[in-house]
Amino acid sequence: MSEKMGILVIDDEPVVCRSCERFLSGEGYGVDTVLRGRDGIQLLQEKEFDIVIADLKMPDISGMEVLEYVKKNFPDIQFIMITGYSTIANAVESIKKGAFDYIPKPFTPQELLSVVREACIKRVQTLEKIYHCDMTPHKYGFDNIIGNSEKMLGVYDLLEKVSQTDATVLITGQSGTGKELIARAIYNHSLRKDKQFIAVDCSTLSQSILESELFGHTKGSFTGAISEKRGIFEIANEGTLFLDEVSNIPMEIQSKLLRVLEEHEFKPVGAEKVRKVDIRLIAATNRDLKVMIKRGKFREDLYYRLNVFSIDMPPLRDRREDIPLLAYHFLRQICQSLDKRIRGFSKDAIEYMIKYEWPGNVRELKNAVERIVVIADEEMLSPEKLSEIMDKEKVGRNIVIPKTSEELKEAKKEIREKAVEDIEKIFILEALARNDWNATRAAEETGMQRTNFQALIKKYNIKPKDYIKKNKTNEETV
Repeated sequence: MSEKMGILVIDDEPVVCRSCERFLSGEGYGVDTVLRGRDGIQLLQEKEFDIVIADLKMPDISGMEVLEYVKKNFPDIQFIMITGYSTIANAVESIKKGAFDYIPKPFTPQELLSVVREACIKRVQTLEKIYHCDMTPHKYGFDNIIGNSEKMLGVYDLLEKVSQTDATVLITGQSGTGKELIARAIYNHSLRKDKQFIAVDCSTLSQSILESELFGHTKGSFTGAISEKRGIFEIANEGTLFLDEVSNIPMEIQSKLLRVLEEHEFKPVGAEKVRKVDIRLIAATNRDLKVMIKRGKFREDLYYRLNVFSIDMPPLRDRREDIPLLAYHFLRQICQSLDKRIRGFSKDAIEYMIKYEWPGNVRELKNAVERIVVIADEEMLSPEKLSEIMDKEKVGRNIVIPKTSEELKEAKKEIREKAVEDIEKIFILEALARNDWNATRAAEETGMQRTNFQALIKKYNIKPKDYIKKNKTNEETV
């Protein structure tokens, strides 16, 4: 592991310290040892540790005094007491005062490692509780909405107010903030939750296709209309329709959408008669519609019809306290789908994520966690590994600034090769996942020769444990 669990061993017997260091270092833990209790306390003030192992009886201060100091000043650190058989009663007392467990002398390497492994798991769980305490999403009952920041509490309050109504809702916010998930949350708690929910991304369809998709068309209404087609408004009747990126709807179609909102009726392309419709409309946009109105790109009357009730999704950088919650949520979700065992993020990694600007918001965070889980071999994720994925400025800090054009070419080559390697590994894993881990089928699907595909598997040392063994979760999370 490149990011080790830090363990401090405090024992006045040098042989015990050496033995613990040898056993634990061999398992990949980072180990410091001291012979006096007060030296241990001093080191705790200077360095971060995950676990403290201390002897109960020491010449200067007792292990119980060290325990009291740790629980008072570093309550999330897991404490293991070393005891002699004659002091088992004191060991039990130490557990009552907050120790995770005790190890009676003499102990075997297996006994030590067993307790330490359990303490590591408890340490990660404790950190997660710190980041996940009072999980507001469960309190409010909106699926997959993660966050207890002040801004998200405001969103939850709006969701509760609007969900049980039939009001048209306009959700605004930057790309990646989770606008569609909010729309689904409204639907899931609405009076129409037993009816259909249909989502349409207005940015992916051309004007002619969008009009036909929304309102349908009659047979022969245009070239290629060989049969009558029901539009999404008709299909969504009595249900909920979510129009994502509504700002991309052309002006010509905006007038038809306005008629649906005002008169609850529409006319399919080529039809002579109007059709009635009863839907709950939710729209979303990442653009400023008021600016578009001034530029003549969006109808003002349609804006006010859409903006009956508005919800503005905050960017992730404005709800930084939610970042650890989201990161651990994605980590658990992705590790399960990839069948990988990663215990968590180091404190420095959490600090790194909190300080990062996240221009792509929650979607970028999820993608970053997914990529780091795919690539990482360590059990505790470090800020260095995160920066390889996210921080473009890291490139400049990791290489010698070139002084000549030849050096610049070489630096650019190294950067490109590293980026290609990351993409290649994810490419192979995803192809295997889509084809039930059959390399031949995966190679055929991607258009690669099987020998070349196998060569990449070997190059990146992809083993069965790296394959996605369960259905991959693609749910968006806010």
